[in-house]
Amino acid sequence: MNAQGRKEIAKYIASLEEIKDKLESMKDEEQDKFDNMPEGLQESERGEAMQEAIEALEEAGSSIEEAIDRLNEI
Repeated sequence: MNAQGRKEIAKYIASLEEIKDKLESMKDEEQDKFDNMPEGLQESERGEAMQEAIEALEEAGSSIEEAIDRLNEI
């Protein structure tokens, strides 16, 4: 791969890292909201939906991290 291609990949990596950081912040905020809910609400449908959202955000962050790792291998 030429220098131009590597520069482009570096830009993509920076963008992915920014997105990953934003998702991590969202996940942390949602986790804090969940943790501060009364136990009864945590076990409700709303609480379960929040847990699913937290897990989805975590999985998305992990997937982005994996993509970044692969791009760095190039």
